[in-house]
Amino acid sequence: MTAHDDLIAQLADVGREAVAQGLVLASGGNLSARLPGSDEFVVTGTGTYLDRLGVGEFSRVGLDGRVRGGNPNPSSEWKLHQRTYLIRPDVNAVIHLHPQYTVLLDALGHEIRLISLDQAYYVRNVSSVPYFPSGSDELADAAAEAARDCNAVIMGFHGCSCLGETIAMGFRRAQNLEQAAMTTFRCIQLGNTDLTFPPEWFDKLATV
Repeated sequence: MTAHDDLIAQLADVGREAVAQGLVLASGGNLSARLPGSDEFVVTGTGTYLDRLGVGEFSRVGLDGRVRGGNPNPSSEWKLHQRTYLIRPDVNAVIHLHPQYTVLLDALGHEIRLISLDQAYYVRNVSSVPYFPSGSDELADAAAEAARDCNAVIMGFHGCSCLGETIAMGFRRAQNLEQAAMTTFRCIQLGNTDLTFPPEWFDKLATV
């Protein structure tokens, strides 16, 4: 199996899991991975269902923005992935999903609090950007800029962009972000407004 095919297989697995876990519906969201040793990445094509991904649903796009192979119609959000890779050379995967608790709490103006060990360890911190039209330069630039010092970015009234040095890590961060949003939501229901992972231990967590 080539590196290209392996990345597509990994992204297809993430797509199926993301839909099964309710992190995205139908053709929402998009996934990408940087091709090792190149200036290209593979990204899901426009209108593709994340739980039905095959080789034909992926486009190969250069960091210069040109489609270089595969599906001739990359996701309308391809710029989000491209700009993120340009700003973050350490990132090899961008997982863009539409987790509903995350979107809802952000829209209501609530900060998503990291409470459990896994949430603190994998997510670390969360940035957010206001609403910009899907596929726009404004959204791509804002989200990429927010990702300079953060691996989890919420896009207002839209979804999240979670980054990783591997595909698995990007998805794990997306899962933990949504779990943190659900935990925060329950805290709010119980009247708690300040519970977080113990601050005195946060900086002592091993880095990932």
